[in-house]
Amino acid sequence: MKTRFKNTLAACVLGALSVSAHAQVSDDVVKIGVLGDQSGMMADLSGKFGVEAVKMAVEDFGGSVLGKPIEVISADHQNKVDIGVSIARRWYENDKVDLILDVPNSAIALAVQDLTRQMKRVVIFTSAGSADLTGKACSPNGMHWTYDTYAYATGVANGVMEDGGKSWYFITSDYAFGHSLERDAMAVVKAKGGQVVGSVRHPIASSDFSSFLLQAQASKAQVIGLANGSGDTINSIKQAFEFGIMGSKQRVAALFMSIVDVRSVGLEYAQGLNLVEPFYWDQDDKARQWSERYFKRTGRMPSMVQASNYSATMHYLNAVKAAGTDASEAVIKKMHDTPINDFMTENGRIREDGRVMRDLYLFQVKKPSESKRDWDYYNLVRKIPAEQAFRPLKDGGCSLVKS
Repeated sequence: MKTRFKNTLAACVLGALSVSAHAQVSDDVVKIGVLGDQSGMMADLSGKFGVEAVKMAVEDFGGSVLGKPIEVISADHQNKVDIGVSIARRWYENDKVDLILDVPNSAIALAVQDLTRQMKRVVIFTSAGSADLTGKACSPNGMHWTYDTYAYATGVANGVMEDGGKSWYFITSDYAFGHSLERDAMAVVKAKGGQVVGSVRHPIASSDFSSFLLQAQASKAQVIGLANGSGDTINSIKQAFEFGIMGSKQRVAALFMSIVDVRSVGLEYAQGLNLVEPFYWDQDDKARQWSERYFKRTGRMPSMVQASNYSATMHYLNAVKAAGTDASEAVIKKMHDTPINDFMTENGRIREDGRVMRDLYLFQVKKPSESKRDWDYYNLVRKIPAEQAFRPLKDGGCSLVKS
């Protein structure tokens, strides 16, 4: 009789503990919203395949956390700030989204950062680039996961300066992302004794770069720095090739370029370009194994953002599990306290300003004759340790950083 009573009591205690754990999940579901560009010039970088990476992470996690289901929703912000913020607000207020992820387009990201701070939720920027997200616009509720304009601009500019490119002319996308790239690259050029002879700004998603390229060509600058991204970078490089700039005495430096951009441009045009990435599918065995799984699912190798969407989702869900709740403050603390170790990151950490500290890599695009298979595009030049790659904590102007 006593044994049966003890067993019953133990079952009741376990049941109570289980109910208590379940009660820590708001609305009985952990909901992730992937806010991205699914139809514009950045759709290839993340887009619907970035959503698939998040779903892949949820499936690998087991589909539930703390006994409650994990739900993934997604939307296209159309590269319009008002639409992006409207979606994010609806998700937070009506749909009870716990985490917003992805958010390409730095102007939209900066606005979503502010909204997330007000709503006290969680946002992880895997595709937005502006270093201001961990600088003057930093937030205790936001994390910058993959790269930023400071790291990319300084990484590429340093490499080109060391190779003799002293005078620069910038072709810059006229919004927050392009402005940040130009600013940070200019700082490197000037600090190393180089010269900026001029710059020109173009609208986002431009199709005709002829006038901008002709101005850059006429400047006689040794380096034409492309402070733009995705479709704008692709069109810039293709048209620079048509104007005879590629392969001339002037060289083109793409301050932001990813593997999907190289694929779109083609090795014939892109060969020899230096670029910085935090992840390449063929960089080691762990990356290859995960990427081959992703390839079987999507028919393509992952971009850095698509890989980051998986990585960030896993880190978030593990933090929810460890915290025993999806309450934002507790989850964010766990994310900051826990090292990041996965197929794309070794001993990464989230800094006080929200910056994920990870090593980056300087690559050079292969010649067509060097490529052994589809997606075989890069030769590694060198690793850039995290402390060298990213802006020093004290220099960002983040209000969260203690002096």
